[in-house]
Amino acid sequence: MEVFIQQIVNGLFLGSVYALMALGYTMVYGIIKLINFAHGEIYMIGSFIGYFLINQFNMGFFPALVLSMAGSAVLGVVIEFLAYRPLRNSTRIAALITAIGVSYLLQNIMIYFFSSTTRPFPQVIKLQVFKFGFLSVSNIQLLILGLSLFLMIALNIIVQKTKMGKAMRAVSVDTDAAQLMGIDVNRTISFTFALGSALAAAGGMMIGLYYNSIDPMMGYIPGLKSFIAAVLGGIGIIPGAAIGGFVIGLIETLTTALGFSDFKDAVVYIVLILILLVRPAGILGKHVKEKV
Repeated sequence: MEVFIQQIVNGLFLGSVYALMALGYTMVYGIIKLINFAHGEIYMIGSFIGYFLINQFNMGFFPALVLSMAGSAVLGVVIEFLAYRPLRNSTRIAALITAIGVSYLLQNIMIYFFSSTTRPFPQVIKLQVFKFGFLSVSNIQLLILGLSLFLMIALNIIVQKTKMGKAMRAVSVDTDAAQLMGIDVNRTISFTFALGSALAAAGGMMIGLYYNSIDPMMGYIPGLKSFIAAVLGGIGIIPGAAIGGFVIGLIETLTTALGFSDFKDAVVYIVLILILLVRPAGILGKHVKEKV
């Protein structure tokens, strides 16, 4: 029983990172109905930016985190402008194939310049472990959970309270009507990509710090799992993405606790199949009939 409780706690920490990434998927889908499969690579590049800032310029974790989020936000805007904007009026399958292509392009660019070798992430925060009865929690785990919750709350404030957030919600409901009301749709979509990319970079840096390793392929599996989290919670629904991320984290750690660590990824994919069969709209999604 103690092992299961410990794994539930660990699942919350891991799930908070999945939640951050899932928010990026769900925001972009909510705005332009695109699954940005390059999102996992932005997560990876964010961790590399932080790695080099800490190693080359002796930055602390938080200054490197802010600059990594800013750099990844710019990258997200550039990807949207060059790869997705020209296809905005094309078929969804064309945009989807392009997203997969961008994902592989970013992977291979990073492998070409930095090789596929795993690098140790600098441990700029000294590890401390706290005991609460039979529970063990590290200061890095607490940092991950606290920072993730802070970023989720900040995102919610931006979406609900700011002028740009209102524009995002308007564009997600009806792009043409929003444009007629004077909203700059291109600017709003670019801002959405920037916001999602910044969150992904934060997740990449936190995971690099937690696991003490980064590599050019590190974004592939977490990217898929975060996409599953977004689908589980209800793709296009911001609170649903956060819930889905925590659920996926818990599923993964509990599978490991049951002794099936080799199958933890397979279990997550099974969850995707089941949710598509049983409730394709996700936990918080609503079934909407489309007129043909």
